[in-house]
Amino acid sequence: MEPTKLPPVAPALRARIEDFLAEIARLIDDDAVECWPEAFAEDATYRIIPRDAFEAGQPVGILSCEGRGMMRDRVLALRTANIFEPHRTCHVLGRPRLTPATDGTIEARSTFALYRTQQGGRTELFAAGKYLDRIIERDGALRLASREVVLESGQVDILIVLPI
Repeated sequence: MEPTKLPPVAPALRARIEDFLAEIARLIDDDAVECWPEAFAEDATYRIIPRDAFEAGQPVGILSCEGRGMMRDRVLALRTANIFEPHRTCHVLGRPRLTPATDGTIEARSTFALYRTQQGGRTELFAAGKYLDRIIERDGALRLASREVVLESGQVDILIVLPI
């Protein structure tokens, strides 16, 4: 099988996008989730879905946010209403595959592994999969127009508190 020939993305733009995607993971891992919604466009979507459902074209996922306001509400609930065992996360990101889209966005496909460390110190693989992102540039800043988190497993911890 031959690799797909992709239209080139300028090296400077690639570097900016890679830094941008790494920064989104850092916000979550460093417990700066209040800043996480700002990585999205105002009308962006965020969805977590198991791979089987994604490949079957089933639109219902584990979690879906329509717009930055819903993402902010999730963060507010995390800080004020949700009861859960405190834990930390550590993202390990693969290099994104970038493709310019005809609508002017950049499509990015990145693999990830997400480790979770519980309060007692035990670390475990929490989730693995891929991010399917559409990235736009507005006023000189990169933003996610959409992010689909496609999980390899349909077996997910009952309480996803932090963004993946």
